[in-house]
Amino acid sequence: MSSLPALLVLEDGRVFRGRSFGAEGETFGELVFSTGMSGYQETLTDPSYHRQIVLATAPHIGNTGWNDEDNESSKIWVGGYIVRDPSPRPSNWRSRRSLDAELDRQGIVGISDIDTRALTRHIRDTGAMRVGISTTETNPEALLERVRKSPQMKGSDLSADVTTAETYVVPAVGEKRFTVAAIDLGIKAMTPTQLASRGIETHVLPATATLDDIRAAGADGVFFSNGPGDPATADQPVALLQQVLDAGLPYFGICFGNQLFGRALGFGTYKLKFGHRGINQPVIDRTTGKVEITAHNHGFAVDAPLDRATQTPYGEATVSHVCLNDDVVEGLELKRDGRLVGFSVQYHPEAAAGPHDANYLFDRFVDVMSAGKDA
Repeated sequence: MSSLPALLVLEDGRVFRGRSFGAEGETFGELVFSTGMSGYQETLTDPSYHRQIVLATAPHIGNTGWNDEDNESSKIWVGGYIVRDPSPRPSNWRSRRSLDAELDRQGIVGISDIDTRALTRHIRDTGAMRVGISTTETNPEALLERVRKSPQMKGSDLSADVTTAETYVVPAVGEKRFTVAAIDLGIKAMTPTQLASRGIETHVLPATATLDDIRAAGADGVFFSNGPGDPATADQPVALLQQVLDAGLPYFGICFGNQLFGRALGFGTYKLKFGHRGINQPVIDRTTGKVEITAHNHGFAVDAPLDRATQTPYGEATVSHVCLNDDVVEGLELKRDGRLVGFSVQYHPEAAAGPHDANYLFDRFVDVMSAGKDA
């Protein structure tokens, strides 16, 4: 593990000094914190973290090393990684190498041995902001200048950076029941795995897909994935989703797919002060009245009324899930003639990593598609 000094500078000028963790060099992005005490491999390979520098609030990171089974995509997507006490050696029967070695192999610049508690409290007080980490720059003022020239997350359209270049198919496990067209806005591998286990053949389509592409797949339903960036910039996927709703195809969206569902229904979106990231967020499902502990990764949210239904061109829309910490909208439902035809959640029911409280939502999607076929 490196003993090379590293420098971290926030865009408001606050400075932290530590040591290099991962690759040497320099990186910039939006600083966000994740409260998960486990699952760092799934977090780092989640495309939703593209151009974000992730701060781990758990103090001890890397104890299980890095394996070849738990990646949620083909590579690490975070812009950088900040930890307090990296494990000096991994200890897990599936581990193939250390976290530090994998970060270095993939060119991910990080920093360790800083007061991550103080940094987290600073972001909670002041809000998410841009940050730079460098092992080559020793002058904080010089690094600060580059931080302030780096792009902001608000207004960033990033789907094209993370989407698949070509359509691919994940076959159903066992007897095939349905076909789903999944629009890849930064999809995690566990999502089609969850669909496959329910007899669903998933056609994963690029973010530029059209309604004709969805029809060509023979889709019984449409899924919009999680992904990075500002939902206010995603005009083309929103237009596609409105065509999907016009066509009467059942819909399910996760995370970014929830924000785009909100936009398609006529709601606005806004940036949260510091977002929800981790695997311990309490959410109430207003349909069942149950409280779930859920996995989150979002810095934007839907601005929809909690106290009433909204009439839209596609049916009646309501807020179906709410975060119990801050009343942020965590899910939407669309009903037509009293029947559920589309729904979305802001969190991650595939839960990789995270609790499985919300796994039933994939079954709800099956029910919606079944009812659609019967209708």
